[in-house]
Amino acid sequence: MVAVSGGVDSMVLLDLIIRQANYEVIVAHVDHGIRLESRDEARFVEAQAKRYGVPFVSKLFELGEQTSEEAARQARYDFLIDEAEKHDATLATAHHRDDLVGSIAINLLRGTGWRGLAVMNRPGILRPLLGMTKQQLYQYALKHELEWVEDASNSSDQYLRNRLRADILQLPTDTQEALGRLRNRQVELSDEIRCELDKLQLNSGGSRYFLSVIDDALAEELLRHEIAKQSGRMLQPEQVRRAILAIKTAKPGTIHDVGEGVRLTFSSDRFIVDTHL
Repeated sequence: MVAVSGGVDSMVLLDLIIRQANYEVIVAHVDHGIRLESRDEARFVEAQAKRYGVPFVSKLFELGEQTSEEAARQARYDFLIDEAEKHDATLATAHHRDDLVGSIAINLLRGTGWRGLAVMNRPGILRPLLGMTKQQLYQYALKHELEWVEDASNSSDQYLRNRLRADILQLPTDTQEALGRLRNRQVELSDEIRCELDKLQLNSGGSRYFLSVIDDALAEELLRHEIAKQSGRMLQPEQVRRAILAIKTAKPGTIHDVGEGVRLTFSSDRFIVDTHL
């Protein structure tokens, strides 16, 4: 299942997969309902799927112009992952090296800790273009005479990623490649950390006492991991810190709204994670 927005990145990914791989392909498109021209883009992607002779699935949200980039991203992935599971497919996205470097920069600015380098490593999602630059994707598209649409929001200063793009493009090639190698190593380490957290949670999952008496940094890692497993939501550090404080101090029978549609419900010695969006 190829996530196709209609932009040059996803059109290159779709063309590469169809040309070079012996897969059954499904095109998946999400219209967030944020921009007026998004309806035209959805029709364009559907027409491209027909041209390639592959199935097309789509989802129209009515999120509105004030929707944050994070909320739109969460809605998009909820749909894409659900559709991939429904069709017993592997989801592929068109993130490239410029996206990778941009995500690292944003995470470092936000103070996300060691995870700031281990970007784009969600299990079950393929990102075949991470070794290619945006310029290389344009060159491929022109060589193979591909059609695509330009998303006007990519040039808007409203989004931090766009404001960082010019700086990212000025980074030397060897620096960008080094960041890619560091990211790959950090992804390996994060997998090892995830295994260790799973072992700890076999004995401690849901225990208020355990998370209250261990080191705060470890407690935050455990809680973030547990929430991600149960809800699919990846929380910001400050959200996790507030949740740990609630685990230590909340009265039985109360509910703490963590954010991102996640909440914790407390008994005297346990907490339960659930979603309410």
